[in-house]
Amino acid sequence: MESTLRAVDYPILCKLSFVRTIMTKTHFKIANHFYCSTIIVMIAKWLTALVIVAAIFALSIHQVPEGHVGIYYRGGALLTSMTSPGFHVMIPFLTSCKIVQTTLETDQVKNIPCGTSGGTMIYFDKIEVVNILGRDAVLDIVRNYTVNYDRTLIFDKIHHEVNQFCSVHTLQEVYIDLFSSIDDHLKRTLQNDLNILAPGLYVTSIRVTKPKIPEAIRRNYETMEQEKTQYMITTAHQKVVEKEAETDRRRAVIEAEKLAQVAQIQYEQKILGKESEKRIAEIEAEMHLARERSMADANKYKSDTEAESNKMKLTPEFLQWSKYQALSQNTKVYFGDSIPNIFNNNDGILNLKK
Repeated sequence: MESTLRAVDYPILCKLSFVRTIMTKTHFKIANHFYCSTIIVMIAKWLTALVIVAAIFALSIHQVPEGHVGIYYRGGALLTSMTSPGFHVMIPFLTSCKIVQTTLETDQVKNIPCGTSGGTMIYFDKIEVVNILGRDAVLDIVRNYTVNYDRTLIFDKIHHEVNQFCSVHTLQEVYIDLFSSIDDHLKRTLQNDLNILAPGLYVTSIRVTKPKIPEAIRRNYETMEQEKTQYMITTAHQKVVEKEAETDRRRAVIEAEKLAQVAQIQYEQKILGKESEKRIAEIEAEMHLARERSMADANKYKSDTEAESNKMKLTPEFLQWSKYQALSQNTKVYFGDSIPNIFNNNDGILNLKK
């Protein structure tokens, strides 16, 4: 009976074993799927957490560029802290950062209308305001005028000052006569107001472009400018001609003065030459006179000396000797009765000669 039962239950047992095997595989698949789902959910949660942390970290880090400072708002209130250029950290969603420039910047105020004292409407296409905000004044100015302080302190003030200037001047003054002084006027008045309203904000320079005027007036000014240019050219040419004539006159005067100076020099040279010749002649005359005087003195002295010598020689003995000396040189011989008297009487010689 037992064997019969086993024979009968064997197919059933096989079926039960097959069913159990199928159920075991199914449970394994279900468990495996549940395990994989759990792992995926955990990974997703971790990734979500990492993304949130990275996003918070990214939102908390900010950069302040060079030449700027960072100011912070929390709940709409301006904090007293201020950061320098570089990377910084803040609380995201609660704190916000604004960047404020502290180096030179140029604000361009465009299309500024103004009416002159004569009622003509003109437009300034662009006015450039170069300004710089001091670091120490950043918090006070931002607290009073917000981060866009230049809108109130520069743009609006430029419009106001330009209209004030135009309202008290004519078109001729604004467009031509006083145009070169508009930038200085705007800089001076704007800086005076800033010294009171926003100390620490400085205007370094203002550049003003030529205003746009009505076309008919512009053509009239162009015609006037052409006529003025032509007049300037004519005047300049006239000045050149006058300058050339003046140059020729000066050249002729210089040449005449040079010739006169040369003639004067030559005349003075001749005078000096004549004076030199006169002086030489005077010196030669003086020398000749002195020489003649010396010769005359010498001759006189010689004559006086000879006379004195002869006077001293005129003794009877010398005369007797001279008589005999002269007779001894006589080549003639005299004969007669009076011959002895010749030697005994001096007067006989004279009578004999007669």
